[in-house]
Amino acid sequence: MKKRLPVFFYKQRLPIKGGCLLLVVTQVALGSKALAQSDTTKKLNEVKVSSSAIPQIQSSAPAQSISTNDFKRTASFNVADAIRNFAGVNISDYGGIGGLKTVSVRSLGADNTAVLYNGVQLNDAQNGQIDLSKFNLNNVEEIVLYNAQPTDILQTARAYASANVLAIRTIHPVLDARKPYNIIAGIKGGSFGLVNPYLQWQQRLSKYWSFVINSSVQEANGRYKYREAGDGSDTLATRKNGDVHVQQADGGLYWAKSDSDKFNLQFNFYNSKRGLPGPVVYYAAPTNQRLQNRDFFIQSGYLHKAVSGLQLLINAKYAHSYVRYLDTGVYNNSGLIDEHYRQNDFYLSGALAYNLTSDWKISYSSDADISNLQSDVYKYAFPTRTSLFNVIATDLNIGKWRLQANLLNTYIHDEVKSGPAAASRSAFTPAVIATYKPFTSQNLLLRAYYKSTFRNTTFAEQYYYAIVPRSLKPEYTDQYNIGAAYTKSLTGIFDYINISADAYYNHVKDKISYIPTRSPETPSVVNLGRVDIKGLDVILKSGFKPFYNWKGLLSVAYTYQQALDVTNPTDLYYLEQIPYTPKHTLALNAGLTHKQFGIYYNEIFSSSRYQNSNNVPEYYLPRYSVSDASFVYNFLAGLKPVAASFEVNNLFNKSYAVISSYPMPGRSYRLTFQITI
Repeated sequence: MKKRLPVFFYKQRLPIKGGCLLLVVTQVALGSKALAQSDTTKKLNEVKVSSSAIPQIQSSAPAQSISTNDFKRTASFNVADAIRNFAGVNISDYGGIGGLKTVSVRSLGADNTAVLYNGVQLNDAQNGQIDLSKFNLNNVEEIVLYNAQPTDILQTARAYASANVLAIRTIHPVLDARKPYNIIAGIKGGSFGLVNPYLQWQQRLSKYWSFVINSSVQEANGRYKYREAGDGSDTLATRKNGDVHVQQADGGLYWAKSDSDKFNLQFNFYNSKRGLPGPVVYYAAPTNQRLQNRDFFIQSGYLHKAVSGLQLLINAKYAHSYVRYLDTGVYNNSGLIDEHYRQNDFYLSGALAYNLTSDWKISYSSDADISNLQSDVYKYAFPTRTSLFNVIATDLNIGKWRLQANLLNTYIHDEVKSGPAAASRSAFTPAVIATYKPFTSQNLLLRAYYKSTFRNTTFAEQYYYAIVPRSLKPEYTDQYNIGAAYTKSLTGIFDYINISADAYYNHVKDKISYIPTRSPETPSVVNLGRVDIKGLDVILKSGFKPFYNWKGLLSVAYTYQQALDVTNPTDLYYLEQIPYTPKHTLALNAGLTHKQFGIYYNEIFSSSRYQNSNNVPEYYLPRYSVSDASFVYNFLAGLKPVAASFEVNNLFNKSYAVISSYPMPGRSYRLTFQITI
């Protein structure tokens, strides 16, 4: 009988300014009839001063960022593509234009990475992780990955609760009375039958008020060729049931009296119907699984910074998601599986910070979240979860030292309509971050941190096909990091050089994992035990000028990770690498720009890994290297800025798979045309 991959457990099968130009024109006219009979005028020559903005990587805890101008040079289509060049990042990609994409940072799993959308966490109480393929880049201004947590202690309490934080910041309109609007229209098209028109409207309503609205449609058949080597034929096959139909809209209303007094109201809507191609099983019929998502959230935020040093941050959010999973190829009495899930999430957060002195800041944040889930799954519990987060934090500068510390309390309480509920849980988790600048005149920063995190079970892990709540323990992680960052402005061919290196050790206790059982409809979730993770992240960035009017960029990120199961010395997989964790990854991006033209090259390398904790040849996945190239041309059409780009993914048409039995596409193309009015 064909095995079915339960949709809501796909994660456990897995066991990422160029230049600014300052123009100074000075004319000095000196005239004095007292000194001469005629006027004397001296005109100074025009002087052009140019410099390149240096990307900053000096922060208390390691942080990596990518912004709007970088998306095209990395051939990125969604948020998952944009972060794949980050050090320490492992993107789980199921392939295709609509394949599920999640991120694991430093081998801790997708459940331990919080995704913030303009400072407020995207919550999925059912699965505990966010599908990053849902978020296009049309309205994204910047994406920042923080190891540990963001450095500003005025933030939501929930932002302290995860091992890593991926912060997505959308475009906020910056307009004036001379041009009170900005309209961007574009279309993307290419392989897999992709057609993706999009529109953005920014409008200034008054001195303080403005709004931005985005909309896009995505259609694709999802069919691509892949090499079928596992059966010995080495022939080309076509991936089927990968079609995607997506409608998206998002936007925000903004009020800003000053940088210290701001309010926003934002919304996001996502509607999709897509096929799930499923794993490639030789000589088996193609999958008939379908997935429908209809997600909506609205959130608001208010920031006030008083002259007295008191700061206030308030956030509120309501989110609703609807999921339908349909499989018409099941051998049961009805011949299908048709499951529906509806999730509601209510969230409120308040944070206060106060500057005791110019060098000492303290804060307190409190969050409350209520999530409930309804489903027509057999004997479902219909859980409602109340989560409370409270944290105190401090930020102190003493000479060359900067010290940050916080203590977070997390309280979880479940209620169910059917059967017994899981026991309530409470945990205190601290964090300490220290930085030291040994030389005042040089941009060298030494940093270290310790952070403890607590991850509770998700609804799917606790209640999915469980007659009684599973006796699962929460997952605890201890993180240790020590590193250095150095930035140097240069003259000559090179503009600057940035380099950072961070060594880390993570210890995971009672790791929660999904274990397949004899019946695919009744999965099992267990605490596997302990995992030790040792790693090294090295990042190098540089800008250079090889020729007159030419500019170059180079970015290299290398990661070494040894993630070993240390649960039981008698186990066969004791001291072996945990599933889907390569020991070596390397991301390289290089580009050249000349006036309006740019050409870029991107390379992602991953060493071999195993799909199972038992590192034997039958579970071996070979290494892979994937190259992308993009060409960008900016010009004016009737005084309107136009941007055109052509991207080639998998430039050398390599056959590979990130997840076993999920072949990735070969060479593909994408063309983008965009005009700004």
